[in-house]
Amino acid sequence: MTKIPFQAESQRLLELMINSIYTHKEIFLRELISNASDAIDKMYYRALTDDNITFNREDYYIHIQPNKEERTLTITDTGIGMSREELENNLGTIAKSGSLAFKKEQEIQDGHDIIGQFGVGFYAAFMIASEVTVTSRSVDETQAYAWTSDGTDGFSINPVDNETIGTTIVLKLKENSGDESYDEYLEEHRLQTIVKKYSDFIGYPITMNVTTQQPKDEESDDMVEVVETETINSMIPIWRKNKSELTKEDYEQFYQDKRYGFDTPLDHVHISVDGAVRYDSILYIPENAPFDYYSKEFEKGLELYANGVLIMEKCSDLLPDYFSFVKGLVDSEDLSLNISREMLQHDRQLQLIAKNIKSKIKSQLKTMQKNDRERYVTFYESFGRQLKFGVYSDFGMNKKDLEDLLLFYSSHEEKYTSLLEYIDRMPEEQTAIYYATGESVQRIKKLPQTEMVADKGFEILYLTEDIDEFAIKMLENYKEKPFQSVSSADLDFDEDQEETNEDYKELFDKMKEVLGNKVSDVRESKRLKSHPVVLAADGEITIEMEKVLQSMPDNNQQVKADKVLEINAKHEVFTKLQQADEETLALYTNVLYNQALLIEGLPLEDPVAFSQDVCKVMI
Repeated sequence: MTKIPFQAESQRLLELMINSIYTHKEIFLRELISNASDAIDKMYYRALTDDNITFNREDYYIHIQPNKEERTLTITDTGIGMSREELENNLGTIAKSGSLAFKKEQEIQDGHDIIGQFGVGFYAAFMIASEVTVTSRSVDETQAYAWTSDGTDGFSINPVDNETIGTTIVLKLKENSGDESYDEYLEEHRLQTIVKKYSDFIGYPITMNVTTQQPKDEESDDMVEVVETETINSMIPIWRKNKSELTKEDYEQFYQDKRYGFDTPLDHVHISVDGAVRYDSILYIPENAPFDYYSKEFEKGLELYANGVLIMEKCSDLLPDYFSFVKGLVDSEDLSLNISREMLQHDRQLQLIAKNIKSKIKSQLKTMQKNDRERYVTFYESFGRQLKFGVYSDFGMNKKDLEDLLLFYSSHEEKYTSLLEYIDRMPEEQTAIYYATGESVQRIKKLPQTEMVADKGFEILYLTEDIDEFAIKMLENYKEKPFQSVSSADLDFDEDQEETNEDYKELFDKMKEVLGNKVSDVRESKRLKSHPVVLAADGEITIEMEKVLQSMPDNNQQVKADKVLEINAKHEVFTKLQQADEETLALYTNVLYNQALLIEGLPLEDPVAFSQDVCKVMI
């Protein structure tokens, strides 16, 4: 038997392909089935122009046959077959695809496409096989040929008898080792699982002899094994069906069948695009976040198919991080399936699809927000935090894409509101969007800082999550209206308000001296009505942001807000301050400062000293 060597560099590339390109050995079956599907597609195209060929779809199939005794796995197709020359050219040159040339020569119509017949994917067979034999008879010839190789230095091609047009691939499995059991690829259930996972939507029947248990006869309880040929793939994917044929229940059932989640999806998007890039997609917006969603373990991504063949279970580049909650799949006819089949994130077509998907998701969420607020609130309570992270991350690069999707609990009717709704309700004299931060809505409502803003009839957004204020700071403004914290030191509603009394200034200077570097200033408050004291913040770092940063595991203790102690000059406590001697003023100052810390939810620097000061005041 004459052996033909592989062409130059092919052996090195073959070794690389077998050992490095594919992560999972089970991929070999996907590749061989894809090749078989292409061979049948080629026969279909020939039938369009060749009157001597009649394409009856029921005559075309792919058959899988495991043989445990001989430890072989056989994949047979009834496609176009290959001549001796095609066997040598397509299988003797690594990374050469017979389909690539075929694709360039043919006008692809009727929704059919060629995935990549006998390109690099064929050599995935050597991951599990010690020897591969390809027996094929071309539709154009009466002679069949067998191509045989052990995947090392070359191959042989010899004429054989075969009356049937098509291709049969026989894999002689490698011997089991301590790390690998190749026998699993001879188990019926394992093969069915692989087909279901990767090739369920191949457009032709994938058949296999399946063993089942059936009653011996109608009156007997005894069971016998029966072997029957069954089609083990679904063939027609739901995403290629007309939307008008499908119901809400169909989409929900598919969500459950694919195990995208244990919940019922809030909404779905069915996309069919036939433009610069052709693809179909079904996307789901879940109701509940997975248990690990806000953890490092969570892996985002959509299932990626190429012409019905699963390429990646989680293609992360199809979704931006802020839409990582979306589940679903994309099936494209235009993706490049070559040596980097599992590295498609670099594909330009994929980038176009990702851009379109991002736009569709945003549009669907805006529609839900407008037309079904209750459902949108349900979604937002699960995933709103992720949208806020999207605003804050990447230096605010995506804030314009996300700002209209944000909701915040509001003092207006005490429910969620969008920023646009807030703007539409603003009185003419209001110049800023006001917000307050705290651990809960109830706690924020009691903050002294909210009194004056509420008294003027201005709406306040209640920010209760640690990411909220960071996102607001990144937004800076909305519709040219700046965001303003009610705790900001420069909050001033009345430009004609009287300047601080000089007598007050002297008192505040003494109080500042008592507190030292604990505060940057002590001054009269223009925001308080019934409360005697409050802490405000100067600069970009607010008191709430300081608390968040201090709580982080790798916190920087130097990141602190510039605190200002504000005193309500109209409160009766202020009269006591004016009448106090220096010792009593120091006592009152420390008590008021610690009260302000408690109001803000900040820890007391010396709880024992505060307790003693309170007792002194009571005596």
